[in-house]
Amino acid sequence: MALWMEAGSEPKTESEIVDLEAIAALKESAAIELKENGNEYVKKGKKHYSDAIDCYTRAINQMALSDADQSILYSNRAHVNLLLGNYRRALQDAEEAIKLCPTSVKAFYRAVKACVSLNLLAEAKSYCEKGLEQSPENEELKQLAAQIDLQNSEHECREAEVSKAVAAVKDLASAFEEREIKMGKALYQELTGVKKPTLDKNNILHWPVLLLYAEVMSKSSPLPWDNEHVYTRDVLELYYEAGSGVCLSKREIFHYLADGTAAAHLEKFDNEKNDAADKSTNNTVVGGGGKRWIKVNERRRLYDVLKDPNHIVPGIPAFYVVSKKSSFYKEFKTGNWALPEIA
Repeated sequence: MALWMEAGSEPKTESEIVDLEAIAALKESAAIELKENGNEYVKKGKKHYSDAIDCYTRAINQMALSDADQSILYSNRAHVNLLLGNYRRALQDAEEAIKLCPTSVKAFYRAVKACVSLNLLAEAKSYCEKGLEQSPENEELKQLAAQIDLQNSEHECREAEVSKAVAAVKDLASAFEEREIKMGKALYQELTGVKKPTLDKNNILHWPVLLLYAEVMSKSSPLPWDNEHVYTRDVLELYYEAGSGVCLSKREIFHYLADGTAAAHLEKFDNEKNDAADKSTNNTVVGGGGKRWIKVNERRRLYDVLKDPNHIVPGIPAFYVVSKKSSFYKEFKTGNWALPEIA
C-alpha cells in the first residue's frame, strides 16, 4: 500500500500509483473545502476572522493545489491579516502569493496595503508599480499610488525640516563651545516661557536676557513697585549668581536646544559622543569658595560676561538688579537672603 511507502520513494506497482492518486485527490478536495470554509468565515465578520485564518492555513498545509491556487490561499490569508491589523504577517503572505503567481493583482494590492501601514513607502511604491504593470487601469492601485506619492512628499518635507533643525542645533552648540560659554539647566521658564539664543547667518549669537529684581524675589509677597523711587538708573547695579551650578553635557545641550523643534523626537544626534565620557569632562561644578554674587561691569560686552570662568548660563542669561539706595542693598551684599525655590 502507498501508505507504507518510505518518504521520497517512487511507486512501483499499479496499486501504489492508484493509492497515491487517491490520497492526492483527497488532499486536494480537503484544501478546496477549507478554502471555501475560510471564505464563508470572512463573510461572517470580524468574530470569525481567526477561524478563516485557520482554514486558509490548513488548506495551505495540504500542499495539494497548483501554484496559482496556493497563491490565492496566501492572498486570502493576507487579506484577513490586513483586516486584523497584522500588517507584517499580511505582507509575508502577500509576498508568498506573488512568488507563486507573479501576475496576481490582488496579491500586489495587499502587499501595497501592508507596506503602507508599516510605513515601508519605497517597498509600497515598488509593489504598486508592479501591480499596475499587470493591470494598468486598476483604480484601487492608482489611488494607492497617489497616496504613496503624497506620503513620500510629506515624509521628504518632514525630513528636510528635521535636517534643518539638527543643523541649527549643532551650529548653536558649536557656537557655545567656540566661545567657551558654559550652559546649565534652564531656569525661570515659568517667567520667560521657552526662550533660547539664536545664531544668525553671520555667526553672531543673539541672547534673550532676563532681569530679576532680587528685592522683590526675596519677599513672600510682591512689593508695591518702588514707591520710594530708589530704583533710578544712576544707582542700579547688576549681578549674576556664581559659585554653584552644573554644566550640561553636550548631549544635554543638544536635547535642550532641540526641544520644541522638528528635531525634538531624535534620541541621538550624529556627532554625539559617548554620554558617560562626555559628562566626565563637561558636568562640572564651578566657583568653589568664590563669591556667590558677581557684580557686572556694564561696560563689558555680554559675551565677555558670559564666558567668565564661574558663570554658567541657566538656559538664558539671568541678571539680578539691585539699588544702592534700597534698604535691601546691605542684605543682598552680605548674602543674608535666598532665591525662592523654583519648581
